[in-house]
Amino acid sequence: MKSNGNNGEVLHLSAAQRLRALIVEGGIAPGQKLNERELAERLQVSRTPLREALKLLTAEGLVEHLPNRGAIAVRLSADDVTHAFEVMAALEGLSGELACARISDAEVAELQALNYEMRAHHARRDLSAYYRVNARIHQAINRAARNPVLSEVYDRLNARLQALRFRSNFDTEKWDAAVREHDAMIDALSARDGARLRRILAEHLQHKRDVVLAHLADSAPANAVPTARSRPESAASASTSTPASARQKTGIQRRVRTKSQLASGRARSRTPTRPS
Repeated sequence: MKSNGNNGEVLHLSAAQRLRALIVEGGIAPGQKLNERELAERLQVSRTPLREALKLLTAEGLVEHLPNRGAIAVRLSADDVTHAFEVMAALEGLSGELACARISDAEVAELQALNYEMRAHHARRDLSAYYRVNARIHQAINRAARNPVLSEVYDRLNARLQALRFRSNFDTEKWDAAVREHDAMIDALSARDGARLRRILAEHLQHKRDVVLAHLADSAPANAVPTARSRPESAASASTSTPASARQKTGIQRRVRTKSQLASGRARSRTPTRPS
């Protein structure tokens, strides 16, 4: 029984890992409905571990549940992105500043090695491998800050932004610039220059935010405009519809005219006819 429980835990964690990669790397589009049957077939798991995986990714902020729609891959608005990256820039900057004061020489050496590895993936234009190492670098700097509360808040928000941070590297020029910024991060960390690293990390996140916002603006549908068919219908509707007060006024005017006409007719009938 214990073995089966462990197997179930491994299955749902494995499913969560693969589903997370699909969402982060664009295999599942933002806002796409997560159909359990299709996902179970795609991931080669049963419904039970899949549902546990969906719960895990919901807690991470990658999946959300909407009334009458079920689970979908999270879709962030421009305001969501702006607010989230604003906070993330502050968290990354604080992590860097604290890390410079608390990191060990061995951890610095490990980060230097990771940066070389990340550069190698960049040279091969292997974005998936690049991003995995990139995420490890940012997380290692956060962990070197030695602040568990900071790490908890960082992890929760970063999980929600992973897909956007991944797609920010689709632009080759921006991707190359991000690599140069990482070199500057490692230099500042090696020099234990906390103020400099804080500034570099904050600017790095701001650049990511700008790329993501530009991408959202480019992919947003154009504002709907009335069609040629709908405009005449609206005009016809406007011309044929009359407010109740106007209809009432018209009715009164008609009744007044009718009474006047009747009175005039009676007066003519009482007037004596002169002999010819």
